[in-house]
Amino acid sequence: MMPLNFPMVLTWLRIIMIPVVLGLFYLPESWLSVHVRDVLACSAFIIAAVTDWFDGWLARLWKQTTAFGAFLDPVADKLMVSAALLVLVDLGRLDILIAFIIIGREITISALREWMAQIGASASVAVSWLGKFKTAAQMIAIPCLLYWESYNDIPVGLIGKVLIVIAAILTVWSMLYYLRKAWPEVQRKSL
Repeated sequence: MMPLNFPMVLTWLRIIMIPVVLGLFYLPESWLSVHVRDVLACSAFIIAAVTDWFDGWLARLWKQTTAFGAFLDPVADKLMVSAALLVLVDLGRLDILIAFIIIGREITISALREWMAQIGASASVAVSWLGKFKTAAQMIAIPCLLYWESYNDIPVGLIGKVLIVIAAILTVWSMLYYLRKAWPEVQRKSL
């Protein structure tokens, strides 16, 4: 039976938010103005991003961490980010190359972590400060790009564009970092 606790409910909520965010972009404009749609999508993404931090914090605080939660949490994050990036590409607010870099890195590092765990070397690809900076830049950039409009003369869309480029650079840098850290284990297990 699947373990269920409040942190796990927050993770499932994040997964449920994905079709909500996507669905907003398929509603007819007669139902929602573009501005309202963008505000709702931005808000939903922010709520989902906050639950990402909050569920992990609560699970550790309340000692409710589970193997299934450790699996599901990063899956929820990657699905949420990938869905938002694809929407942004469709809206013309994000270049497809940047979306590919970010999504491709997530797939690569997830596969690397799984393989390293199988060979008993998961510590060599543990989350680094570089990955945390990448995530922070990305999680600020995406809501800015979803919102898009200027707010009180603050060019939110432009800030999002700059931050997503920074996130893409950090994405490549962190991927190379993880691959370099894993390489000695790869060589040792290949012999």
